[in-house]
Amino acid sequence: MTFPLPDRLPAGHLIRTPDGTPVMWCSESPPADPHAAWIGHQRRQAATGLLPVLCYRDVRPTPFDPADVDAFDLEGELAKNWAEYRRRRFAVSDGPSEPFDCPEDVEPWEDDPGPPFEQWPGLAPATLPAGGVDPDEAARAAFAHLVDDDPYALTEARLGLVAAERSADIPALLDWYGGAPKTLLCALLRSWEDRFGARVLTLVGATLYVSVASPPHTREQAERVALEHLLTTADNIVDDPPTPFPRYAQSLVGAPLWRFWWD
Repeated sequence: MTFPLPDRLPAGHLIRTPDGTPVMWCSESPPADPHAAWIGHQRRQAATGLLPVLCYRDVRPTPFDPADVDAFDLEGELAKNWAEYRRRRFAVSDGPSEPFDCPEDVEPWEDDPGPPFEQWPGLAPATLPAGGVDPDEAARAAFAHLVDDDPYALTEARLGLVAAERSADIPALLDWYGGAPKTLLCALLRSWEDRFGARVLTLVGATLYVSVASPPHTREQAERVALEHLLTTADNIVDDPPTPFPRYAQSLVGAPLWRFWWD
């Protein structure tokens, strides 16, 4: 079993699930220009049915049923996770604080007051307008920000072409090992596609980059979005630096690129 591939691909191979189903074509070597390679195939994805992603070569996909995500109660699960987060947070804050010696040349973070919510506030409202914003065009523009944000992240990444109907399903289809709760993350990515025009760009090691066509415009919107980010359990938000929640939320206002990584 195979699927049609575009012409003039570099050397590469198909990656299959254990039952032999092909999921992705992967280049043997990193593309000379990752930005151009991704954009070139992204422009043709409607015709080829293959969505581009930059990833490391050691993905090992397992069978994935999108119906599992269709049946997932995203808001109910996030509300439950929010309650558990608050329980743990208050348990830590009630305990004795540990002394921390900050180097003289490093400015310490202020104390993190946490999200400004006493109960689960619901999913952040959509900011994607009815017209005027093309999420795929925004994804192409976001790649320039990705190169500026982390220029060395893509040096060993291969080009992958994934047989997926939507980019939100790419991590689950590849059984990405980043450490995120797979079904929750896939459901969130789908919801972010619908509300903010999000697109998966890369799965580099344990780091996920997502473009955002219509990011939050105000601090209030950003706080709701930041809470959803927090509940992904991503280590760059939860544990490292850890960035104080208000500062992290403010960083999302107008941000065309979201980054998550799990240790």
